[in-house]
Formats: sequence, C-alpha cells, structure tokens
Amino acid sequence: MFAPSDKPSGRSPDEPAGCPLPGIVAAFTPRLAEFAFEPGLVAKIDQHAAELRELLYAQGPELLPRRLDRAELSDYALGFLDELAEIGWREPVGYDFAVGRLTAICWLVREQGLLAA
Repeated sequence: MFAPSDKPSGRSPDEPAGCPLPGIVAAFTPRLAEFAFEPGLVAKIDQHAAELRELLYAQGPELLPRRLDRAELSDYALGFLDELAEIGWREPVGYDFAVGRLTAICWLVREQGLLAA
C-alpha cells in the first residue's frame, strides 16, 4: 500500500511533518505520464480534481473559487489515506477510484504549486 514518506531530506523546513502531499506526489507522478496515451484517464483525473476543488473550497457570492489551500488538501489526503488503510487497500496495476483520487491530488499539488520549494 502507498505510505507517505517520512524521509526528512525531501521535505522543506516549512512543510508540516505529517503532510502526506510529498509522498503522494512521489508515488503518483509517474502515472501522470500515462495521460499522453489514455485520453479517458485524463477525463477521469480531471473529474476527480473537479470534485476535490468543489469539496475543498467554498465559493462566495462572486462564484469565484479561491486558491486551493495546501493544509486543507493535506488534511483531506490524510483522511483519505486513513480510510484506505482501514479497508486494507493495495495499489492495483490499473486504475480504481483510489488511484484516480490520489493521482488527482498529485496533479492538483503540482498544478497549484502546493509543495514548498
């Protein structure tokens, strides 16, 4: 099963110790390369990303989304990983809901620059 990395060398000093985002990015970035070969995968990940955006940021009366917050995405990811651990999920070769969601988290982190440099 995927587990966030606890290696201090890959973490910026301002990155919280329990933040799962660096581990998710490290584990799921290789799956982003598959976008070039599977258009259906792009749509699937885009749908997951849209659901996460809707879930994680409230839209005000202007209907303009605010920037995705690293702490909120990290909290969501921790909860999601906890649920996966509870059911004994193992990363499959292909794509299931969890892989789609984790790949979308990876994509959002990279797109929004949420990892400290």
